[in-house]
Amino acid sequence: MRDSSLSALFGALSNEMRMSSIANNLANVNTTAFKKDSMAFHDVFTRFAHDNVVTTKTFLRDKDLFPSPDIMAKPRLSEQNIDFTQGPMQKTGNQLDLALSGEGLFKIQAPEGMLYTRAGNFLVDAAGTLVNQQGYPVMVSGGALNVPPGAQVTVDDGGNVSINGVASGTFDLVQFDNQGGLERVGSNMYRAPEGAAEQPPDDLVVSQGFLEKGNVEVVTEMVSMIETQRTFAMYAKMLQSTDQLDRNMITKLSRITG
Repeated sequence: MRDSSLSALFGALSNEMRMSSIANNLANVNTTAFKKDSMAFHDVFTRFAHDNVVTTKTFLRDKDLFPSPDIMAKPRLSEQNIDFTQGPMQKTGNQLDLALSGEGLFKIQAPEGMLYTRAGNFLVDAAGTLVNQQGYPVMVSGGALNVPPGAQVTVDDGGNVSINGVASGTFDLVQFDNQGGLERVGSNMYRAPEGAAEQPPDDLVVSQGFLEKGNVEVVTEMVSMIETQRTFAMYAKMLQSTDQLDRNMITKLSRITG
């Protein structure tokens, strides 16, 4: 019964991780520009040595049954990626709120190094520097942008910034070949993996006075949560049934040998 216990254990653990991912997605449904996590599962087939031996068999059916009874399958988490699907736009009218349409990210200078985000709900700190919600400077033309008190800030579709009608730089917008491979930092910031090269974005549009909302669909996530709960319960029942079979077998064997 060990193989059935292991299969059920791996299935339960995989669905526990899936449930954690769903819960995190739902918790950030109102987080600006949040990108949900997506997970995929697959079966790992464990073959025996005699599976590779070609033999001639006669079957009552015209086709072999699948899966073969001499193949064991155990569920595994195959991948977990960040889904950068575009989120809906929300109009705010705030001159420091910026939304990105297309593939691309803002650059943020954090204490631990360069980070990236699609959340454009910026503000001006006490020193007059344009920062994100965590207080980190937003990169404009390679450095921080100073905004005088009461200044009129204008940003065009290409990310070019004008303060009181004077050109003041361009937002440092970048993209990566594999955005799904970025490492999540907090709710809506990301760190590029080592060796990843920044590239200028293609067809990226900056919209002033708008914010990108999260791409989490509540109904879809709730359906996935119910499915995951039921699948986990099924694997838990399988563990209980296997344990009961083992106990019955041990009890009967002890009576025979006794």
